[in-house]
Parts: sequence; structure tokens; C-alpha cells
Amino acid sequence: MHPLLSRWDRVELSARADDVLEVYAAAMDVPVAAARTRKGIILSHLDRRDLRAVGALEGDRLVGIAYGYLGEPGQWWHDQVAASLSRAQVATWLTGAFEVCELHVVPALQGHGVGRDLLDNLLTGTGTRTAILTTPDQETRARRFYRAGGWEDLVLGLRFPGDPRSFAVLGKELA
Repeated sequence: MHPLLSRWDRVELSARADDVLEVYAAAMDVPVAAARTRKGIILSHLDRRDLRAVGALEGDRLVGIAYGYLGEPGQWWHDQVAASLSRAQVATWLTGAFEVCELHVVPALQGHGVGRDLLDNLLTGTGTRTAILTTPDQETRARRFYRAGGWEDLVLGLRFPGDPRSFAVLGKELA
């Protein structure tokens, strides 16, 4: 059975933050305790403009999550990405873009369309012409997923302060 998708407001996202982090931990293969250190990040996003969240539920159990918002200058991630892009790319891809903050599905349901359904639902009706995200700059299942969904590589090799990994910035034109 395919999970039921549910649109969440900021109150529901806040109330389910621990569940979101459990899905994150499973999807990213990190300990739940390590994932829970990210709770403050989720809570800091609750006041972002046009915050949207979609949960995938099997009964009351969260098995997938996608959320994002309209980013703005002065926000950490937005500014890091803007600094990695050319002026033309900022104008084309980042200004007024919907920023996909998180998209995670528990491993048992990966490859079954849940992530695509979450992302499509999240991006439908944003009113923006583009969406943007970052993902590790490696040929991973996630990277192939985004490319198959029409996402384009904008920048490779982005390094965020305090993270040893390299990231790719991806963008997608929205209808």
C-alpha cells in the first residue's frame, strides 16, 4: 500500500519534528541521537516565508518528509549558495526560488515513488518559477533521482563551513 500524503502547516511540522528526524536518521543512515541535534534547524525554519511541508504516512507513522520555503538573502543556506553561483545564476535560479530544505524517505520505501510523490506535491502550486536544493556531490541514488526528475547541476564542489563533504547545487524550472 502506498503511504498517504498529508500537507502540513508549521504547527504540524513543529509537533512532528522528532518524527521528521527519525526519518532523516533512517534515510541518511545516521544514529537517531545524531539526527536529533538538527532539531533546532527545523524549528528555526518554522517562520520562513511560504513554508510548505508534506508528510508520507502509513497510519500515524511518518515514512517520508519533504519541506521547504522561499529563501531570502540573510539566511545562512541561501547566502552560502548565492556565493557559489554566478550573478546570472543567482538572478535565474535563486532569486525568488523555492528552496527544498529536506526530502527523506525511509529505506524500505525508497525506489517506490514515495520521494517523487512527496517532491511533486511539495513543488506544486509554489508560485515560483524555479526550485533549488543541495545534495552531496557524488553519484548517489539521490543524485540520480533528482536528475531523473529534471533537476540540473548548477554548481559542483560547494563546501559548507564545518562540513567536510562536497555538495552540488541543483535547480529545476517549475511549470
